[in-house]
Amino acid sequence: MTDLLFTPIRIGALDLPSRIVMAPLTRSRAAPGNVPSPLAIDYYRQRASAALIITEGTQISQQGQGYAWTPGIHTPAQIEGWAKVAEAVHQEGGRIVMQLWHVGRISHGVFQPGGARPVAPTIMPVPAKAFIPGPDGKGNFVDVPEPQELSIAGIQMIIADYVQAARNAMAAGLDGVELHAANGYLLDQFLNSASNWRTDRYGGSAENRARLLLEVVDAVAAAIGSERVGVRLAPMGKAFGMDEADPEALFQHVVGELEQRRLAYLHLVEPAVKGREIAAETDPRADALMRDIRARFSGPIILAGGYTRWNAEKALCDGRGDLIAFGRPFIANPDLPARLLIDAPLNEADPETFYGGDARGYTDYPTLAELAAQEVVS
Repeated sequence: MTDLLFTPIRIGALDLPSRIVMAPLTRSRAAPGNVPSPLAIDYYRQRASAALIITEGTQISQQGQGYAWTPGIHTPAQIEGWAKVAEAVHQEGGRIVMQLWHVGRISHGVFQPGGARPVAPTIMPVPAKAFIPGPDGKGNFVDVPEPQELSIAGIQMIIADYVQAARNAMAAGLDGVELHAANGYLLDQFLNSASNWRTDRYGGSAENRARLLLEVVDAVAAAIGSERVGVRLAPMGKAFGMDEADPEALFQHVVGELEQRRLAYLHLVEPAVKGREIAAETDPRADALMRDIRARFSGPIILAGGYTRWNAEKALCDGRGDLIAFGRPFIANPDLPARLLIDAPLNEADPETFYGGDARGYTDYPTLAELAAQEVVS
């Protein structure tokens, strides 16, 4: 087995000590006002040994929220809260970028200004649930209402919100931003032919459906520098009704355009991973599409998709990507890089504590050092 995971790499403006990335993980634990809580400061500090932390999805505006207790980056209190998180990570020698998202139609009136319907490229039923606060103080999943169609003016306002959110993230001391254009959220909704039936310049052809993403990329890059901007995509993604009719044509265009923009990185959600290979039950075109994207994008590529140490090393050796994002393993193992290095056993994550709650299942997972200390005491 090689140790490529533990070799340094430069992505955009950042020098990283390894290829181990903490994937963005929604945890729904923001304090009132959607401000990162003191627990969030501890949570990210604990995981600062990742070569790069990508924060949980952080809404660019109140309109962009779709889940209970997710943090934002559009008010002074939120900026101050994130500044404390960034400072804690940097004090531990880590690097952290903020994933900027607008959930689009995957929302509910309880989050929307004035109780309005969520926004989307096109009015249509949405096969999804929203996670909203319940009367018992816990979150409940409820049906997503039919959205309203964004006007051209509304689209321009969202682009401006992305720019301001990126500036706010930099003001808070983060090292960059990742634009979330995957997993069925707003930018993905515009990309995907299953959710975008528009007939104006933002709909129809692959070039038109990619227009919003590229306009956001260009505007954010102009504001903070392309070397501090990454993009997350989900080729062949099926989340929340996504089902692109011609993924090859769409992503050949999108990736070709992103290649010209000299971004810090491209973050790809793989269709599925089982064992050491892409799962056989996924679309047979998936592997060819992922390899085509690799050939078209010369910058660093982060892969995400249920990786273990073993298939991560294989993906790096095969040249499929340059870094690997780990999700659930980082939830339960704040010292994941140290564990991967020596092939130590991993704590198991508790799904019951993924969304909402307190320190349990958030900041109380033990490190190897803490487990060793407990053994000495016992």
